[in-house]
Amino acid sequence: MPETRFRSAVDSLFRIIPTVKKPIKHVHFRAKLGWTISILIIYFVLMEIPMIGVSPESIDYFGSFRAIMGGSNGSIIHLGIGPIVMASIILQLLVGAKIINLNLGDPNDQRFYQGLQRILVIVMIVLESLPLLIGGVIMPDPDLVAILGRPTVLLLLFVQLFIGGILILYMDEVVSKWGIGSGISLFILAGVAQSLIIGLFNWQISAFTGFPAGFIPLWIELIKTGAITSVKNVMIDGQVLALISTILVFCIVVYFEGIRVEIPLSHQMVRGARGKYPIKLIYASVLPIILVSTLQVVIQMVGMQLWNSGIPLIGNNALIGMYSEVSPTEPIGGLMYYLNPINSPYDWVPSLVAERFQILGAIPPDGWQIVLRFVINAAFFIIGSIIFAIFWVEVSNMNSEAVANQIHRSGLQIPGFRRDPLLLKKRLDNYIPKITVLSGALIGGLAFFSSLFGLIGGVSGTGMLLAVGIAYRLYEEMASQQMMEMYPFMRGFFGEE
Repeated sequence: MPETRFRSAVDSLFRIIPTVKKPIKHVHFRAKLGWTISILIIYFVLMEIPMIGVSPESIDYFGSFRAIMGGSNGSIIHLGIGPIVMASIILQLLVGAKIINLNLGDPNDQRFYQGLQRILVIVMIVLESLPLLIGGVIMPDPDLVAILGRPTVLLLLFVQLFIGGILILYMDEVVSKWGIGSGISLFILAGVAQSLIIGLFNWQISAFTGFPAGFIPLWIELIKTGAITSVKNVMIDGQVLALISTILVFCIVVYFEGIRVEIPLSHQMVRGARGKYPIKLIYASVLPIILVSTLQVVIQMVGMQLWNSGIPLIGNNALIGMYSEVSPTEPIGGLMYYLNPINSPYDWVPSLVAERFQILGAIPPDGWQIVLRFVINAAFFIIGSIIFAIFWVEVSNMNSEAVANQIHRSGLQIPGFRRDPLLLKKRLDNYIPKITVLSGALIGGLAFFSSLFGLIGGVSGTGMLLAVGIAYRLYEEMASQQMMEMYPFMRGFFGEE
């Protein structure tokens, strides 16, 4: 009875909140490509639209996560895809724990799930915006405050953050329903690509090294000035290790994306017609690592908010986290230090950690503290990715039962077996659950490994891993879309009208 009332209340909200309708007829590949490119252009334009009334002294809490979170600091889409991913995490946990009982194979429950996620995204936009404004992270322009008053300027900033979050929500829906792939993946890929290009060609002088920040301008300057004096100077400060890591991560991800188990299939009505159902090694795709990374963002944001809150026993508590005055977003002690992601050798090589802490004006951690942070980071990535991979496979209809029903409805069967979805499920149970766990562990391990040596453009290992995986999946989806244009009968098997 309470569940019925809950569903009734949520359904009434669905009618109030507008949604992007699914296309009634098949959308041709060129139209999908057009929608995808158009949304990408709009996204880059929104990144350049600053919020009215924001102070340039505002802190970018998402600075080290920008490649994953999307958006741009101080722009109207400052929040990026954070609210969408957080809503997805919460809803997956609720459905996975059976707190909300849904059968995602049922079209009605699927619509309810999507509508509930839309409501949660709107809630998360509010919940992420208010702490940033109230906590003084996004600071109002003092000149505008003198004219309009602080409450009015804060309200103006909140409205802009809310509008930007809503725009990202509907842009994601447009890409998912009318374009190729998903908006979340598209925005992550765009952000990482932009960071890599800037990392290669940026002529701006770095405050830490006194040389250009971009790899190519840096080496032009190093050769001109003869500043190459040591292995560290070449490999780390000269970003050669970062370049090697970037190329290595790209090659590893592409290699693993090509590994798959193929289950032979035949058609019951067409004798001699054979096919294969591929189960990829990275079966759960890159979504689990997006969820894990977003969880890291939220944990760090909560830590910074608590540190700056001044709440007795919590605010400025060294056990929870201590933050540098030089770099207010970087923890230098407490629980938040151990949970802060590793992004370069300066985070785990003892001599380099000491050098970085000297720049931050803090006492370097002991060796055991560096090792503990290393172990916690590895466990967080790998275990978290496994958990989210299992949840994602369940809620996205990629589990054995859903795949078996999909194959059965398409008229296909495994040669030598009776055409029965239960037999198909049993056969798929030999592969999908194991590969789901393996893919989660593998994607988490790769994300952690790729973060250890730093990457070009300051891209995190997670961001690079996501970008390569997304680009590969986007290429595959474009190829399958073109194939369905050539062979329309294949649309039924892939869920197209």
